[in-house]
Amino acid sequence: MDTETMENLVELNNINKIFLTDEIETHALSKISFTLSKGEYVAISGPSGCGKSTLLSILGLLDVASSGTYTLAGHNVENMTKQQRASLRNRDIGFIFQSFNLISDLTIEENVALPLTYRKEMSKAERQSRVSDALAKVHMSHRARHYPSQLSGGQQQRVAVARAIVGSPSVLLADEPTGNLDSKNAEAVMDILDNLHREGATICIVTHDPRSAERAQRSIILSDGQVVADGLHNHELTLIREA
Repeated sequence: MDTETMENLVELNNINKIFLTDEIETHALSKISFTLSKGEYVAISGPSGCGKSTLLSILGLLDVASSGTYTLAGHNVENMTKQQRASLRNRDIGFIFQSFNLISDLTIEENVALPLTYRKEMSKAERQSRVSDALAKVHMSHRARHYPSQLSGGQQQRVAVARAIVGSPSVLLADEPTGNLDSKNAEAVMDILDNLHREGATICIVTHDPRSAERAQRSIILSDGQVVADGLHNHELTLIREA
């Protein structure tokens, strides 16, 4: 495997996604192609219904493309079984959702430890160490024994970030991570993502919020299921759509 391929953690080539409802075809994604390199911080944005969430579901192995190829950390995804995709997802992807998705009857540390329950080879001591480290990174160590209902929305999202990073994934995927937060808590969560990126994390964030998108190094803009612009922030975006 060459150096360029090794550095490209994510490679999408001609990805299409078609939904069939009542014999009507809806083309949610059309000819999506881009790479995401190790250590990159990318924001995917665009109007509602443009295909952002569908694309994130495919990137996160929660859904499969109708056609095209997807390579994640050197693994060709399209020919994998459901079980193989689940295993790859657990090892290589950390999710941060808009609605936090914490389990109410588990403590904060138990919620954060959930991705590690599938790592049968990992010792109890290592799991506890990873959970402690992840909570420390999001400044929530003092809440480890609390329950989600005892936390504010901003605190819950910070716990969700800890859960996403506890397994040392190759890529962090964040779906509107500040969508349910006020501006102060949104800023705090984005600061944490900035810090994780500085420490070497590869991050892909889907957002409607221009302030959140501007935190990323690079912006990919979707419209009608297609990439219409892709480029570095503080530089002119490269328009993909033909005039």
